[in-house]
Amino acid sequence: MAHVSDLIAEDIEQYLKAHEHKSLLRFITCGSVDDGKSTLIGRLLYDSKMLFEDQMEALEADSKKVGTQGGELDFALLVDGLAAEREQGITIDVAYRFFSTDQRKFIVADTPGHEQYTRNMVTGASTADVAVVMIDARRGVLTQSRRHSFLASLIGIRKVVLAVNKMDLMDYSEKVFNDIVDDYRAFAKQINLQDVTAIPMSALRGENITEQSAHMPWYRGTTLMGYLETVEIDEAHQQKLSFRMPVQWVNRPNLDFRGFTGTIASGVVRPGDRVRVLPAGQESHIARIVTLDGDLQQAVAGQSITLTLTDEVDCSRGDVLATAEDPASVADQFQVSLIWMHEQPMLGGRPYLMKIGGKTLPVTLAAPKYKINVNTMEHLATKELALNEIGVCNLSSSQPIAFDPYKDNRETGSFILIDRLTNATVGAGLIEFSLRRSQNIHMQHVDVSKKARAEQMGQKPALLWFTGLSGAGKSAIANLLETRLYARGRHTYLLDGDNVRHGLNRDLGFTDADRVENIRRVAEVGKLFVDAGLIAITAFISPFQSEREMARKLLGENEFLEIFIDTPLAVAEERDPKGLYKKVRRGELKNFTGIDSPYEAPAAPDIHIQTTRMTPEQAVERIIATLIEREIISPDY
Repeated sequence: MAHVSDLIAEDIEQYLKAHEHKSLLRFITCGSVDDGKSTLIGRLLYDSKMLFEDQMEALEADSKKVGTQGGELDFALLVDGLAAEREQGITIDVAYRFFSTDQRKFIVADTPGHEQYTRNMVTGASTADVAVVMIDARRGVLTQSRRHSFLASLIGIRKVVLAVNKMDLMDYSEKVFNDIVDDYRAFAKQINLQDVTAIPMSALRGENITEQSAHMPWYRGTTLMGYLETVEIDEAHQQKLSFRMPVQWVNRPNLDFRGFTGTIASGVVRPGDRVRVLPAGQESHIARIVTLDGDLQQAVAGQSITLTLTDEVDCSRGDVLATAEDPASVADQFQVSLIWMHEQPMLGGRPYLMKIGGKTLPVTLAAPKYKINVNTMEHLATKELALNEIGVCNLSSSQPIAFDPYKDNRETGSFILIDRLTNATVGAGLIEFSLRRSQNIHMQHVDVSKKARAEQMGQKPALLWFTGLSGAGKSAIANLLETRLYARGRHTYLLDGDNVRHGLNRDLGFTDADRVENIRRVAEVGKLFVDAGLIAITAFISPFQSEREMARKLLGENEFLEIFIDTPLAVAEERDPKGLYKKVRRGELKNFTGIDSPYEAPAAPDIHIQTTRMTPEQAVERIIATLIEREIISPDY
């Protein structure tokens, strides 16, 4: 007689086999607060019999305790698991749930409705095939309904269910339903959402969820479950596209094997196919498709595999293997749509890290061309993007990358932005197209090099970057340093903050965005002076650490020295050589560093000058000693 544990194991094995070959649909529910998103998901879990007995008991007990549904089961409690959500009666995080029917497996993301949690909705939508936009029949199409629909369209979700919920509270009125549908379709046309299926329903009562509602005989369309079980999924769409596979790992277990491992982003690949390694452009043929279960004769989008090639080619992590007949594009400058996801605003000119496929590389964003009012689709002028805002800007990468426009391929046209200092994800981006200048502009070879110019001048070029509060003494010490170096025959140039704003940067103000652009321009000019063989000196407040790090990374090793002129705010304000602090205290100046705009002091400067402990002459002696130590100037300079 079979043991009980053996029977249970057999049941589990049969269950897993039954689900193994089912297709998987990922979808999101979105819309405004209290439209019934969580209730709908709870109903789907309940109707698909995906709840355990203890879950049912807890649901019945919690429904009686909360008492918000007049004795009915409160299905939202199955999803709103966070204590803060239960207390407020809203969803504030993305909740993922799995369920299954005889036809298909599902992963559903319940996304938050409040505007301040838009970034959470973007996270849930990034992998979804279908968006279920919930509308409360009592309130119609709201601002957040439009916002989430626009985001779904922007992210590339092609199929939308317009779920007009709570029809039981509107006496199942056909006119109410039709008016909402007409209103929504007019908006959907503006944002190019073409595949919209409208369904009247009551999630709480289960009407038109899995079975047709007897209360709405005027509706003869599909139920929600009927739609979800039959709609074409994105995975099938990805398989129709050209082959792309970002390389995640170069697999070298021994000297006799070299393969390239990754997940196929799109298309189909077979042994013998001709492929191109991008961005380098070398071509070869597929020799084998290797998996843990043996070699395959075909692999499709979504599969993780290792490919071996017939030729020895230079291919590294972050490169893309693509079909040679229709390869991805390669560029280093793009126009992108950007969804900002961080409390610190996006500032044009600030450097970030871009992660696309298996590659992570430095990039710089230009000031936004515009941001989008998602309620009216109006394009608004701006210099920065705040949390949850969406805009369009140009992006420059430090090296060429392989990509497809996002509208053509979601996998190879999307990326995230990472803060270089905190490593936090700050934005999600969609590549629209490469800029023509990325193909038309090339570095011109010159015969006279930086080394040759420096040798002729008898010095080692460097950029000496003075930073500190207004009134700290940066300009005075920098000017004294240049005088000393010039007197000893050194070739120098001093870029002073005030002087530069009379010419090169006269168009910039003192907002955070303008401060970032101010420093970006100065850093590029400083790089040119170093290339010319000079010892360049800058005296700028340069309040943000990220911009100072950007300037450092423009130059070679030991060519950048950060010099922190450290003066307490009270001392700087007492000195007040330009009378600026007095104006600030009278309310005549805004965005003044140290008062109502932040100053990020260097954590580990190359030279730390505390002006309360030394005179300007002593500070210059300290700087010159470091220059000699770093071999930028000789001891007999």
